[in-house]
Amino acid sequence: MPDNDVLALIDEGGRVVEWGRLAEELFGWSAEEAVGQSLSVLMREAATSDDWRRKRFSETAAVLVKPVLQGTSMVWQVTVTEDAVSRQDKAVLQTVFSQSAVELYVLDDQLRVVRMSPAAHGLQEGTVKHLVGRYFTEVYAFERPEDEAAVAQGVLESGEPVVDRLLRDVEVPGRPGRRIFTVSYFRLEDSHGDVLGLVVPVVDVTERENARNRLALLDTVRAQVGHRMHVMDVCRELVEAVVPSFAGSADVEVVEDVVRGEDPPPTPAPQDLPLRRTASRSLICGAPVATVRPLPPATPYSRILSDLRPRLVAIEEDSSWLAADPIRAAVIKRSGAHCMIVAPLTLHGQALGVVSFYRHQNEAPFEEDDVMVASAMCAHAALCLNNAHRYMREWIIASTAQRRLLPRPPATRTTVEISPLHLPSPQGGGAWYDAIPLPGVRTALIVGDVARQGIAAAITMGLLRTAVHTLAALDLPPDELLARLSDTAARLLSARAAMPPMDPLDREPLTARCAIAIYDPVELTCTIARAGLPEPVAVFPDGTSAVLPASPGPLLTGTDNAPFPATTVGLPEGSTLAMGTAALADEVLAPSGPLHPLLDGASTRPLSELRDTIASAFRGSPSNETLLLLARTKALPADHVLTRSLPDHPKAASLAREATRHQLELWGVDEETASTTELIVSEFVGNAIRYGAPPLRLRLILEQKLTCEVSDAATSAPHVKHARTIDETGRGLFIIAALADHWGARFQEQGKSVWAEQSMAHPLSLK
Repeated sequence: MPDNDVLALIDEGGRVVEWGRLAEELFGWSAEEAVGQSLSVLMREAATSDDWRRKRFSETAAVLVKPVLQGTSMVWQVTVTEDAVSRQDKAVLQTVFSQSAVELYVLDDQLRVVRMSPAAHGLQEGTVKHLVGRYFTEVYAFERPEDEAAVAQGVLESGEPVVDRLLRDVEVPGRPGRRIFTVSYFRLEDSHGDVLGLVVPVVDVTERENARNRLALLDTVRAQVGHRMHVMDVCRELVEAVVPSFAGSADVEVVEDVVRGEDPPPTPAPQDLPLRRTASRSLICGAPVATVRPLPPATPYSRILSDLRPRLVAIEEDSSWLAADPIRAAVIKRSGAHCMIVAPLTLHGQALGVVSFYRHQNEAPFEEDDVMVASAMCAHAALCLNNAHRYMREWIIASTAQRRLLPRPPATRTTVEISPLHLPSPQGGGAWYDAIPLPGVRTALIVGDVARQGIAAAITMGLLRTAVHTLAALDLPPDELLARLSDTAARLLSARAAMPPMDPLDREPLTARCAIAIYDPVELTCTIARAGLPEPVAVFPDGTSAVLPASPGPLLTGTDNAPFPATTVGLPEGSTLAMGTAALADEVLAPSGPLHPLLDGASTRPLSELRDTIASAFRGSPSNETLLLLARTKALPADHVLTRSLPDHPKAASLAREATRHQLELWGVDEETASTTELIVSEFVGNAIRYGAPPLRLRLILEQKLTCEVSDAATSAPHVKHARTIDETGRGLFIIAALADHWGARFQEQGKSVWAEQSMAHPLSLK
């Protein structure tokens, strides 16, 4: 209000002669309405008006009335004056509204814009006037305008200010993308305490919040990426950390050699270098199919591996590089991506891969600062990938060694069916199983475990498994087989102790466990010995189950010389035997285990179904290797076995040949095999009479092979004798060794059995 601004001129009768502009604004009457009216009447009406109350002068203003000669008449001039303080306040307010960078709004008590600074929306003074009178929630496209109206109304009613309220995803006309603001609300009162409205400062903090978000994103990537030591896992951790906080979708492609554990190529990488898409995540469309292919030339992706320079690329329909990569172009078009950042995964001058970040549709475009953030994230991911790559090399070797050392699917046997459940650890381990055919149609079921993980465990497992196969060929009982296997493990432990101090195996302990069960389908028995592993469980044909009472033996590498006791139990046809490593003992094999009920009724279910059920329910630690061997027993039909007692007399050989010939005719064995079998039986019986002790027994077994066994009570071991030309005897076992596929001797509690196996031209299958 200018100094000495005239409100009105009043004549001697108290009537208005002139009515100034300031009076029009203050009282609301135009000059035409006021001139000629009585001033006292006008003032009385103004005093009762609400508008007048809201338009009172400040306390620093004063009204000056003085006489003025107008022509020949005397009139009274009414003016308003302000002191220096009022002028200073007005100058401050004028400066704040005209020059402050903060967007400033004055709202009335209906939350309508009364005044706003030109800084608001970056508009000129003339354009600002078009927003005056609109509700504040209409000035900005708030995500929830009703919430803002409620907050503002609350400040009007309570007088409690709201400071720096952070609002995201606000659309502002004339500004690209969505913005972030802080909004404060302060109640505006006059000197009498009447509420006039609100003062609302609005600050655009988009850049500040984006910078803060970028730092937070880097912290998130450093915290979440690199926990797992597998190349594929690291890539998945990266895309999960950046989508959607940084990009709407992201792809990671890693050099195929790195995925395979081989050394990454130096940069610049060759154009035909194959890369594998190892991870992809998108909020817009499905993830692309994993592929292995070279990066097409003349695209931002291929240039990355040449110069290792991250780039911000605008995606337009006429971008020429899209035609060079039609597969990726189709995905980009389907997702609606409008810009991307491509950054390299590189470390120590070696190319590990490429990461692509995309933004789509309503997402704000990437900025140059985002390129720096993407580069920093990829640098951390490259370091984690390098660590995972070095680990992958060892993991691949360990898992490959274990896979190659584990048995191939065993030859189908009619007397036992097996179904292994193997849940390997991520680091590779030393668990193994075997089903080794033994003479007499018996089968050795073996489960073993070498503690620890990695290459050393896998190699030790291979050595022990090879030793088991070698010892099994000697047809040893399970307790003696474990004793000799323990000797082998002790020699391996001694070899480790003799290694140089720098060798990583020098101080690494060796702990090995094993359990062996030999099933005999003729006698329907199972002989069990174990070294450290839990007791096997048998599920019988009637659905009941029992833990087989196999006495524990020491670990294979134990320091004591305790024996490995063997236990023989009856196992009816159709029984299911479950043997496993220690990880399964508490949950599956123990009678009180939570998964033990899954074994109930196992003999009536297919083994593969039972295995899958246990695998789905098992919740063991993923870092521990788990192995469960399920075996279902079958009896050898009685008509496929011939058992004859023989007299301790020279005529025993002829009786044995006659019984053999008759049985082979019943089985339909070809003449050549029958003749060979008669010769073998004759030699075995002759040796038993000459060197053995009664009682004598002949047994013929027909399965996939033809087995001849002659038992006696002597414990002397037969051996091949190289007879001289002039010797008349001593060539029997030499001849048998030449005629049979395999032969040997098996010692029992009372005596021994000498056996020989032959293949048949046309094997007979069991019904």
